[in-house]
Order: sequence, then C-alpha cells, then structure tokens
Amino acid sequence: MSYRQGQPAQRVAALFGSCPHCGAATLFDGPVSFAPECAQCGLDFSRFNVGDGPAAFLTFGVGGLVTALAIWLELAAGPPFWVHILLWVPLTAALVIGGLRVAKAWLLRAEYRQRASEARTDETRPDTTQIDETS
Repeated sequence: MSYRQGQPAQRVAALFGSCPHCGAATLFDGPVSFAPECAQCGLDFSRFNVGDGPAAFLTFGVGGLVTALAIWLELAAGPPFWVHILLWVPLTAALVIGGLRVAKAWLLRAEYRQRASEARTDETRPDTTQIDETS
C-alpha cells in the first residue's frame, strides 16, 4: 500500500532509504548518516530532527536480545570465550547498524508525512511574562 501515488509504503521506504518526497533511494550518505539533501528532488533532510531515539531503543533491544542468546548458548553448549567474541560482536554491530538505518529512515519519513516540525511561537501575541509592578 502506498502513501501517495508512486511512493512506496512506509516500511519499504524505510528499508531501502527512500526519499519521503520523490521515493528515490537517496536518503543516506553513509551507513547511518543522512545525506544533506535528496540528489533527485532537492528535499532538505537537515530540517528533520530524528534525534537519538532510534539509537537508544536499538541499544536496549539488541543488547537484551544478544545477552539472552549469549546466556542461552553458554548454558546449552558452554563454548570457549573466543566463540562468544567471534559470534556476538559482529552480530551486535550488524543488528545495530542495520536497525539504526531502518529506524532513522522510518522516523524521518514519518516526520515528513505528518508534517512535523519544531514548535513555533506567534510573535504577534503580547508578552504576558512581564508583570507590571506600577499598579
């Protein structure tokens, strides 16, 4: 199911790093860093604030999963320590980097779709924070 005509669904766009405006796979400049703008349509990606939410969530999720699997392997087979290192370090890195890429793309696309932005104040509104002490 597409959000708009010609655009992939949210999960597909997040998986492939598609631009939320034109659908081109131009969202990332590196493994997990956003490109400054879309090379095809010129959408400025720097105006979106994805923040550290995906990183914190993935750290806890992947850390819990890998810890549970490492404990299970230790209790079931009791391999040497070097087996744990060779198995869990690359798996953890791959899950975090891959998951972070998908999570950041999903959040940026959600911000674009919901037209989310930082809060703005109305400058024409009178300033009510100052108290008149003359009365």
